[in-house]
Amino acid sequence: TKTTTELTRPDSGTSIDKNAFSSCNSLKSVIIPNSVTSIGRSAFWGCISLEKIEIPNSVTSIGYSTFGGCSSLKEIKIPSVTSIEEAAFYNCSSLKSVIIPNSVTTIGKSSFYNCSSLKETEIPNSVSSISEEAFFSCFSLEKIEIPNSVKTIGDTVFSYCSRLESVIIPNSVTSIGKGAFDNCTSLKKIIIPNSLTTIGVSAFSSCSSLESVIIQESVKTIGKGAFSFCSSLQSVIIPNSLTTIDDSAFSDCSSLESVIIPNSVTTIGESAFHECSSLKKIIIPNSVTSI
Repeated sequence: TKTTTELTRPDSGTSIDKNAFSSCNSLKSVIIPNSVTSIGRSAFWGCISLEKIEIPNSVTSIGYSTFGGCSSLKEIKIPSVTSIEEAAFYNCSSLKSVIIPNSVTTIGKSSFYNCSSLKETEIPNSVSSISEEAFFSCFSLEKIEIPNSVKTIGDTVFSYCSRLESVIIPNSVTSIGKGAFDNCTSLKKIIIPNSLTTIGVSAFSSCSSLESVIIQESVKTIGKGAFSFCSSLQSVIIPNSLTTIDDSAFSDCSSLESVIIPNSVTTIGESAFHECSSLKKIIIPNSVTSI
C-alpha cells in the first residue's frame, strides 16, 4: 500500500514489474531477495521517504527511472548490471555516494541528473560511454576520474557541476559532447588529450574559474562557444594541428591577454575573440583565409 514503511520481497518471482511501488510515499526501506533478476521501469519512482535499498547481485537489469525522485535515498550499491538505464537515479537529491560495479559498460542518459548531494563516485574501467546529462547539476561533485576505457562523453554530462575542481580526461576519449562541462564554475585547469579531433560546442562554456587550457596535438576544430565566458582564462596553448577556431570560441574571455595562432589555422569564426577585453596581442598567420 502507499503507506507501507518497510518491504521485504518474498523469495519467489524473478522480477519487480514497472511502477510496482511507484509513489509509495511512506516506504523507507526495501530488501530484495536473490531470486530477483530484473527491476522494471519506474518501479520505485517517487518513493520520497525511501532511505535504504539492498539490491542483490542476482539483478542484471535496472529499468528506466527505477529510483527516480527517491529524494531521501542516501547511498546505494549497484549490483552486477551491464548498464545504468536512463534516469535510473534522477533527482535523488540526498544521494551522497554511489558504487558502480565493474560490470557496467554504459552510464545512461540523465542517470544521476540533479543528484545534488553526490560528492563522489568512481567510474570503473569497464565503462566505455557516459551518456548525455548523466551527472547534470550534481553540484556537490568535487572530483571525477574518467577511466581509460571511456571513449565518449555525451552532451552536458557534467554541466552545472559547480564544485567540480578537477577532472582528468584520458587519451581514450574521442568525443566530448555539446556543453559537456558547461558552467563547471570551480574547474581551474583542463588538458585536452591527443585522442580528440574536435572540442564540442560550448564544451567548457562559462567555466568562470578556468585559468589554463592545454590542447594537445590532434585537435583540428575548437567548436562554437567552446570556451566562451571563461572569464578567468589567461592562457591557451593552441597546437599546430588546429585548422578551425569556430564562432565565439573564446568570446567574453575577459582575462585572456595573448594568443598565438599557429600556421595550420585557416578559419577564424565570427566573434571568436569577442569581448576579450584584456587581449593585448594576437598573431594571425598567413594561413588564415577566413575571419
